[in-house]
Amino acid sequence: MDANTPSYRTKKLDLKPATLLLLLGVVFIAFSLRSPLTSVGPVISRIMEDLSISGTVAGFLTTIPLLAFAAVSPLVPKIADRIGMARSLFIALLLLTIGIVIRSSGGTGLLIAGTFLLGVAIAFGNVLLPGFVKMNFPMQVGLMTGLYTVSMNLFAGLAAGVSAPLASATSLGWRLSLGVWAMLAVIAAIVWLPQVVKRPVLDASGPVKGPAPRPLWKSPLAWGVTFFMGLQSVMFFTTAAWVPEVLTDRGMDAERAGWMFSLVQFSQIPFTFMIPIIAGRMKDQRLLVILITVIYLAGYGGLFSGNMSAAPLWMILMGISGGASFGLAMMFFTLRTNTPSEAASLSGMAQSVGYLLAAAGPVLFGAFHDLSGKWTVSLGLFLVTIILLFLAGLKAGKDEKTVPDESDLS
Repeated sequence: MDANTPSYRTKKLDLKPATLLLLLGVVFIAFSLRSPLTSVGPVISRIMEDLSISGTVAGFLTTIPLLAFAAVSPLVPKIADRIGMARSLFIALLLLTIGIVIRSSGGTGLLIAGTFLLGVAIAFGNVLLPGFVKMNFPMQVGLMTGLYTVSMNLFAGLAAGVSAPLASATSLGWRLSLGVWAMLAVIAAIVWLPQVVKRPVLDASGPVKGPAPRPLWKSPLAWGVTFFMGLQSVMFFTTAAWVPEVLTDRGMDAERAGWMFSLVQFSQIPFTFMIPIIAGRMKDQRLLVILITVIYLAGYGGLFSGNMSAAPLWMILMGISGGASFGLAMMFFTLRTNTPSEAASLSGMAQSVGYLLAAAGPVLFGAFHDLSGKWTVSLGLFLVTIILLFLAGLKAGKDEKTVPDESDLS
């Protein structure tokens, strides 16, 4: 490891007022990044009934943001280079608010348009938060990665849990259930505003730039990281879109099914925090990949079996494996690279290609059910994805770099 290679061992965080304000801003942005997505699954049957749309079209409600992630992610660092990371994140929160409001304002057209716009906004947060953390907390990357991933999952779980009850509470139904999360985006923008006012335009790649990295498209390791990122996203977004509906179809009422998915989200929380810290202290993360795969198979295998009496156990196992795989995917961007510029390039590649891959999951799940009329084939998609995730993880978890440093070549 050369002198420019960062250390990922957590050091004590300096809790000055300015640092606390910055940390609070990062946390509130993270609060806003998943709740607009996880609130959809528990009310998807209401949306289908109200707007007379098919399961395949309903699947696109989760897929559209992923397509936006894939399309926008490569452009985000360039935009941030011009106007700064802090300003880019603030504008993204405003777009997120507008997108959420539009999604709940009309028929199918506005539903789709608003969903795409909020997907564009969330893409900025997905791409910029890791870089912003790396630039402002270089000695606490594992700790801060764990903190903001926990924050994402905390409100993702809350949104999944209250979505169906909110839809039942008023005559606005699912529109209120999805629209209420605009308030969280507004609060996040207010909390973040001091960073926009006081900070100069920041370069997206951070204060220290290394030489231009070699093309990552030619690196098998970069593809391993990319597929690991994409396949764990397939698991999460397909679960968010359809597992509540599967549980409802098997006899569970909608509110309880929403809270079952909320249990998935809350079970993720300790592992999204711990795994980045643990992974940062290991040279080789393949053991973590093996453990995550076993837990994935236990949870989704239980759901596939149809044993509803043990549904809470299956949800907990699904949450543990999902949280651990997401935290590990976030850390691979720094663990498998030498410099901030390389990490940014790998993050852009993995989030662009990975989310494009993830976009197929909810649509295929809904289409398989439309064709067969049963959930068996659709649930089999989860098991196939887990095996592919395991293979990608074995490559991504190996102690290598996408671009070897000079000491590796000597």
